[in-house]
Amino acid sequence: MTKLNMTFPEGFLWGGATAANQIEGAFDADGKGLSSQDMVAYKDPYAGEKVDNFTFNVSSTELEEYLKNPDKYKFPKRWGIDFYNNYKEDIALFAEMGFKVFRMSIAWTRIYPTGMEDEPNEKGLEFYDRVFDELAKYGIEPLVTLSHFEMPITLTQKYNGWLSREPIELFVKYAKTVFERYKDKVKYWITFNEMNMNLNSPYTGGGILADTVDNVEEAAFQANHHQFVASALAIKEGRKISPDFQIGCMINRIETYAATPDPLDQLQALRAEQLNMFYPEVQARGKYPSYMERYFKERNINIKKLPGDDEIIGSHLVDFIAFSYYMTHMAKAGISDTAGQFDSPIKNPHLELTEWDWPIDAVGLRISLNKLYDRYQLPLFLVENGLGAHDKVEDGKIHDPYRIDYLRKHIKEMKEAIADGVEIMGYTTWGCIDLISCGTSQMSKRYGFIYVDQDDEGNGTGKRIRKDSFYWYKKVIESNGEDLD
Repeated sequence: MTKLNMTFPEGFLWGGATAANQIEGAFDADGKGLSSQDMVAYKDPYAGEKVDNFTFNVSSTELEEYLKNPDKYKFPKRWGIDFYNNYKEDIALFAEMGFKVFRMSIAWTRIYPTGMEDEPNEKGLEFYDRVFDELAKYGIEPLVTLSHFEMPITLTQKYNGWLSREPIELFVKYAKTVFERYKDKVKYWITFNEMNMNLNSPYTGGGILADTVDNVEEAAFQANHHQFVASALAIKEGRKISPDFQIGCMINRIETYAATPDPLDQLQALRAEQLNMFYPEVQARGKYPSYMERYFKERNINIKKLPGDDEIIGSHLVDFIAFSYYMTHMAKAGISDTAGQFDSPIKNPHLELTEWDWPIDAVGLRISLNKLYDRYQLPLFLVENGLGAHDKVEDGKIHDPYRIDYLRKHIKEMKEAIADGVEIMGYTTWGCIDLISCGTSQMSKRYGFIYVDQDDEGNGTGKRIRKDSFYWYKKVIESNGEDLD
């Protein structure tokens, strides 16, 4: 029997992933404006507040209160882990692990503080120049997300975010600015992070105040339409600026299993699958899939398009499909559609759960990789995957075998997918350094290989400490995925 090829390709991009709003801090430094994430207040799960896995939705009344009385609240994403002032130390640690790529985002509000300025903020541009130069010093490729939930809050106030068309032109102006500025420093780009986030949190994904609209689901899809147009126009401009650019789309990929062999459960799983695939369908194939016509009609969703929108979307397709992968769902007829939810209401009895009740399913990653590649025949980039856990410091060290075990299992399934014939460009683990949680604004939900001495309230020295997983991942990268022990 011919031996299967289960080795990662030469030049595979190993690294880690972050977002500006979760690491940078310095929320008002050097001319930066307020973003939507700067307005997400911390809710202490141990103080009797009503807190679930996700506390990132902001209503119009909350936003008004936060703007009026900011000193009454804590906004962890305003301080992050102070990457803004510690980027050299942090990048040196990434280099020590052997990173080939570092996924990061540019904060739109560092470049255009309100999103509406005619000219960019030079100090913001200079900051990213310094970061890219530091990465280049170690031979680390940047993978840059243009919009990682970092919409200028001014655009939420003025236009209700991406619910309106006005942000399209403003986003394209921003994209052109950074494409032109960094064309010799950045090759890999993602336009929007997790485009299906609009369904889970219209505020996070689209800068929309959900309590101000009548049909929240319609608003989410309308925002997505505007983002599809903006993404396509950004790709158009990027290709003019540099033929070397590789520009991708991104979704939060959630594999959905039918709860039973009941055909109605199978149908429910199919519908969840279709909705999850809707976003790369538009950006990789250039048109709305036919199954969405029925979906929109049954939910009284009317998407407003201008003449030429479909042509724009169809003319500027992505080069690769990036995705995050954390868990799988189960679907059962009669239970609310799980496709727009990050956390499934029913749990798979065959899977263990994390401390935040997320199912751990490494085999589901292999299934997802195969389905995505079978469907689109484009290179795939797994740009988020990781385990959030409470880490303990013992004698100045952090022993995290649970994280190593989680990542080992997922890397093994990537190798299986490669043997299946799937083309994978790279792998960036989520939160390669401890950062502020997107969903809960917690620091105690730690993902990184590097421990940051900081608590949920922002207290601590900020000291960086290598975890056991740091040394393990270093071996993985050195061996190009062969040494997983």
